[in-house]
Amino acid sequence: MTTISEKVSEKPTRKTRRVSTRVSQSVFDGSRLRVVLLVDVYDGAQQQFLEAYEQLCSQVAQVPGHVSDQLCQSIENPSQWLITSEWESAPPFLAWVNSEEHVEMVKPLHNCVRDTRSLRFHVVRETGGPSADAVRVLQAQPRMGDGVIRHALTFTVTPGSEAKVAKILADYASPEAKVDDSTRLCRTSLFMHGNRVVRAIEVRGDLMAALRHVARQPEVRAVEEAINPYLEQERDLNDQESARVFFTRAALPAVHHVGAEEPAEGERYAQYYPARPGCGMRLAELLAQQDEAAAEAPASPVLHSTVFQRDDVVVRLVEQRPGTPLDVTPAHALTALLDDDAVRMQLITDRRSPDA
Repeated sequence: MTTISEKVSEKPTRKTRRVSTRVSQSVFDGSRLRVVLLVDVYDGAQQQFLEAYEQLCSQVAQVPGHVSDQLCQSIENPSQWLITSEWESAPPFLAWVNSEEHVEMVKPLHNCVRDTRSLRFHVVRETGGPSADAVRVLQAQPRMGDGVIRHALTFTVTPGSEAKVAKILADYASPEAKVDDSTRLCRTSLFMHGNRVVRAIEVRGDLMAALRHVARQPEVRAVEEAINPYLEQERDLNDQESARVFFTRAALPAVHHVGAEEPAEGERYAQYYPARPGCGMRLAELLAQQDEAAAEAPASPVLHSTVFQRDDVVVRLVEQRPGTPLDVTPAHALTALLDDDAVRMQLITDRRSPDA
């Protein structure tokens, strides 16, 4: 009889490099990625959804880094579907899912889908499977986190409207922090540089539930409507498709987070790195390595650092020890990837829930 441990040892695997225990989140260790997409299909639209998926999957198969995917339908509820896909690593998936190509590719699905939820996992261990003879790169060890989910949104406003937009975004009333018994908003920090806006969000619990909760709050809705006339990308929040496309393009995912061992409070700032075309992911990876090394140094001023990246937009959110100078001069390897100088963004508002 073959035990599970024996099956695991039989598979030719290669572990990723061991990273600092202070890194709670990273897409850069090279391990395999499993993406799970939960899909709620409109009643009666199952055949339309299947046909749209069949057109889509042939295109996805051509995306660099894609390994395989499966489409599954619930045996209990015909409206519930599941799409799982495997990728060589996280960066090629993120490059694709955050691209304009992806936005256009998935449009045929929108007319038959009520709701979706995407979950992304690094493969840590596995047994058997159809590719048992292939060399598999697995995450070396489990990561330990602090229970906080980090996400950001970014968009641009029309040149000349920056001061008006900054005032609107600074003056709104904070939404209710409690979403439900298991989810609450912890912190929202809003920054600007030129006509670019970045809103960093920290949540305990379900990120999507928190984002939907915020979008329903009257005070937030009023702010969003107030800045609509100044947005470079038009949107209609009363139109589901328009809102979906806007927030898909605005998503600025966290790709790396590192923190000091002691839970200390620091001074928060954001640095914006405009990458050369096609260099955003590599730039984010170098920043992640730089911050990981800094967090290991006992005298480092860096307490926590999160790198956010989408396409050629890279933002580094740093908590530094109060009163401690931090050298933000980019290393030579970074400057070669920059389209312009890295700049410190202006803090517009930084809000925390009382019991965050």
